[in-house]
Amino acid sequence: MRRGRPNHRGLSVGDVIDFWRVEAFEVDHLLRLTAEMKVPGRAWLQFEVGDAPGGVFVRQTAIFHPQGLLGLLYWYLLYPVHAIVFAGMLRGIVSACGAQRGRRSTRG
Repeated sequence: MRRGRPNHRGLSVGDVIDFWRVEAFEVDHLLRLTAEMKVPGRAWLQFEVGDAPGGVFVRQTAIFHPQGLLGLLYWYLLYPVHAIVFAGMLRGIVSACGAQRGRRSTRG
């Protein structure tokens, strides 16, 4: 099974992005992804954006609903790794948004 990203610019509920599936999407507000990987539980990754004083905010939330003891062990053992990965992901998103904003303003 080959997974990747949609070929089109927009996203829709049900689209596949790597090993995630779009569960909810509201343009310029919310993106909730559900994991389609084998983990001992269910996992979601959610991004929210909105207006903030002087700009915008981006909130990233990782949600894990463990299944049994193995699920709890998985979450707590991998928490430090997830914290690094998700922080890096958020920094990359913010950086890409800043670069995109700069390209838009120079097209003028």
